[in-house]
Amino acid sequence: MVPHKTPRGAAALDRLKCFEGIPHPFDRKKRMVVPQALKVLRLRPERRFCKLGDLSKEFGWKHQDLIKRLEDQRKVKSEAFHKKKVAATRARQEAMKTVKVSAEDQKVLEAAGFA
Repeated sequence: MVPHKTPRGAAALDRLKCFEGIPHPFDRKKRMVVPQALKVLRLRPERRFCKLGDLSKEFGWKHQDLIKRLEDQRKVKSEAFHKKKVAATRARQEAMKTVKVSAEDQKVLEAAGFA
């Protein structure tokens, strides 16, 4: 619980941001897993829990279908981006294997510490 009646608690609630799905500026950022926040590690098996979207819907939020549709679109775009990135990485690795470096260039690379 946050002491919302104190200035410190009110400021903390003002800084709080909750999202359903991944909003626009953050959907292009690299995502990572925070082990300390995983539900499986934080909650004991017999504890009850709820999701923010489900709780909001129970209290009258009307945009759950819109968020689901937008999230599905984001997942399709994300999968296409990932496939393109993997293909580019594979193509680069294949090019690195097939490239021939002359002896003169090899000496330059070794001098620079890249060999």
